[in-house]
Amino acid sequence: MTQRNVILLGGPGAGKGTQAERIVADFALPHISTGEMLRAAVAKATGMGREAQKYMERGALVPDEVVIGVVRDRLAEPDAAEGFLLDGFPRTVPQAEALDAMLAGAGRGITHVVLIEVPAEELVQRIAGRRSCAVCGKIYNVVFDPPRAGGVCDLDGGELVQRADDNEETVRNRIGVYEQQTAPLVGYYTDKGVLQSAFGGGKRPDEVYEQVQRILAGA
Repeated sequence: MTQRNVILLGGPGAGKGTQAERIVADFALPHISTGEMLRAAVAKATGMGREAQKYMERGALVPDEVVIGVVRDRLAEPDAAEGFLLDGFPRTVPQAEALDAMLAGAGRGITHVVLIEVPAEELVQRIAGRRSCAVCGKIYNVVFDPPRAGGVCDLDGGELVQRADDNEETVRNRIGVYEQQTAPLVGYYTDKGVLQSAFGGGKRPDEVYEQVQRILAGA
């Protein structure tokens, strides 16, 4: 079987989490997100986890070298041996360069970078309409991906709540940070010949996933 080492790219609110769930289910890849990796490393009290905890307890950003060390440890675990899905990492070109060097040292490389393209104004609307289940954390959108019954989760009937920072001013700031720090990865991975786009603007998650699935099935 051809190994799939996948990165999901897209602005805040582009639907990466929703697409990641489906990719994991269909392609049997471990979903590796930066936040989850850091929390797991801290819980396991690994060397890098203890280092990350020093920053997390202060509410400070975890430095690149620590995040990269946590990623290295996570990708060395058995479930990632045949492929993985990275979500939220890399966030910058220097992180991408470090990831490439790390994988090359293990005789591996990124095979697919899937960019979910959504116009900035739609991202604002999506995030402002985002709700999550207070019980299981499943994410919905009141406009683009609503629950079957208003205000409650399809899975467990939990109340759907809105995050305090899902307001327009904060969202526009987050989009600005993404465009400044993360969007340059589009050019970086285009030059390497591994980036493909799935246009998500105005499309339902099922429609976007049809494009994502075709991209990954081509391996």
